[in-house]
Amino acid sequence: MAERITDIGPPKFDKFLPPVIKENYGKWKYHEILEPGVLVHVSESGAKVFSVRAGSPRLVTTDFVKELCDVADKFCDGYLRFTSRNNVEFLLTDQSKIAGVKDACKKMGVPIGATGHSVSNIVHTQGWVHCHTPAIDASGIVKAVMDDLFEYFGSHKLPAQVRIALACCLNMCGAVHCSDIAILGIHRTPPKVNHDRLRHLCEIPTTIAACPTGAIRPHPDKTLKSVVINEERCMYCGNCYTMCPALPVFDAQKGGVALLVGGKVSNSKTPPMFSKLAVPYLPNNPPRWPEVVQAVRKIINKYAEGANKWERVGEWVERIGWEKFFEVCDIPFTFQHIDDYRWAYDTYRTSMHFKF
Repeated sequence: MAERITDIGPPKFDKFLPPVIKENYGKWKYHEILEPGVLVHVSESGAKVFSVRAGSPRLVTTDFVKELCDVADKFCDGYLRFTSRNNVEFLLTDQSKIAGVKDACKKMGVPIGATGHSVSNIVHTQGWVHCHTPAIDASGIVKAVMDDLFEYFGSHKLPAQVRIALACCLNMCGAVHCSDIAILGIHRTPPKVNHDRLRHLCEIPTTIAACPTGAIRPHPDKTLKSVVINEERCMYCGNCYTMCPALPVFDAQKGGVALLVGGKVSNSKTPPMFSKLAVPYLPNNPPRWPEVVQAVRKIINKYAEGANKWERVGEWVERIGWEKFFEVCDIPFTFQHIDDYRWAYDTYRTSMHFKF
């Protein structure tokens, strides 16, 4: 098996590591942020690797990637990497070449930043570009929100890092469950059954089995090879449309955006946290989604004003209390905020300790 050659899966990762990283793998002692967007990692041997982090859209052209590679070839011996939040990092061993990388990025119109107490790139799903079940667009909303928050990308003005994510539907392919602020597309209407197409396109038993809540049943008219949907059971997930294209779930007028806050992956200071619903509905209003941009900006501003240094959004909310969070952010509390999932009692606050 050791000598087996296969084209299944990606090549082994260490094949592409810069020599300095391969030689010091697992031996890194500490790292520092020299300035917004520029880091240095120092190993036990004293070796250093410098990273210049630049912003990049999630959806890019091959020409853009070639330009990035040209910069890496000129200054970084050809080494760069993409982060999990779609930033690009140029990896150098010569500190004197950092200025050259920054100048080249400036000429390309690529901003430097996303380190430390900043708003990093928004990790997002496909949206209208490719996905078949989105309630909202992904890259369009991300562009609008990041345009508004751009001052926080290349600076360290915030109390701590803020990670924003977007998922274009409730299936949540993005990291919205564990991000400081999450933008989530929501369907609010059941799928529309196209009976004429369904019998030609869909396998009815598989379509029925695809529904996680049992909302789909065979049509009562046995002569009609189709299905009916019990709206009271439907949770608007769109899973049935994945199996059956004759059950479209998108509604341009009634679909919209929900905002969640307080998630994080980090276990420093407090354990990892799941995000919780903050704004249950905002309209789907392209091309600039002003309501979403305004709501995200309001939460960021209140967090910047009230949080302690190093305090993540969720930690700030837990400290002041969710009651105070809704008050300072001017978010009305509605019945949608009450969790009605059948196992929700595990997460209910059962004590009498409230914070006002």
